[in-house]
Amino acid sequence: MKSPRALTDLPFHPMLDEEDGLPEPSSDFEIAHFSGRDFSGVDADGSRFTECAFSEVAFGQSRWRRARFNDVWLGGSRLVGTDLVETQWLDTEFVTCALAGTATFDTVMNRVEFHGCKLVSVNLREAALTDVTFRNCVLRDVDFVGAGLTRVAFPGSELLGVNLDRAVMDRVDIREAGEIAIQTGSGSLKGLTINSAQLTVLAPAFAASLEVTVED
Repeated sequence: MKSPRALTDLPFHPMLDEEDGLPEPSSDFEIAHFSGRDFSGVDADGSRFTECAFSEVAFGQSRWRRARFNDVWLGGSRLVGTDLVETQWLDTEFVTCALAGTATFDTVMNRVEFHGCKLVSVNLREAALTDVTFRNCVLRDVDFVGAGLTRVAFPGSELLGVNLDRAVMDRVDIREAGEIAIQTGSGSLKGLTINSAQLTVLAPAFAASLEVTVED
């Protein structure tokens, strides 16, 4: 199984500059390292980050709407109550991060990896995820309602109360996931790849997706 990269493994690590300033609306950062910072209350709407790293950063209740993150690494950071609506993430890696009560609806993620992260009550409604992997993560009460998921996998992860109602899925693989508890509506399991043991666990969801009533 693929291991997460350490900060020193990043190809741009030797060029990283320690950044002491705070992001502002529409600010632009390249090859910057934010370490141990507290971004609570920051308004960084529309900002851009390219080849940047965030180490042990507390994002708190800050705003990042429509911000763009390209080739970014986040390690040990906490995004609790953070507003990430309509953000764009490309070639990004989250390592042992915690996301809780995070607003990420209408977010676009391409080639993003989560390693050992905890996602609790994260709102990913109407988000678009392509080539995204959650490795050894815990997803609890994560909302994918109406989201588009293409080539998304969950190896070693627990899916607890994950809502896939009206999600449009293509090659979404949960075969290597651990515990699963999925909420879904009609037709929302199409495009999901499961193993034989999971078929029994997901039987109620399949019945619901087919609008079948099971009675003894």
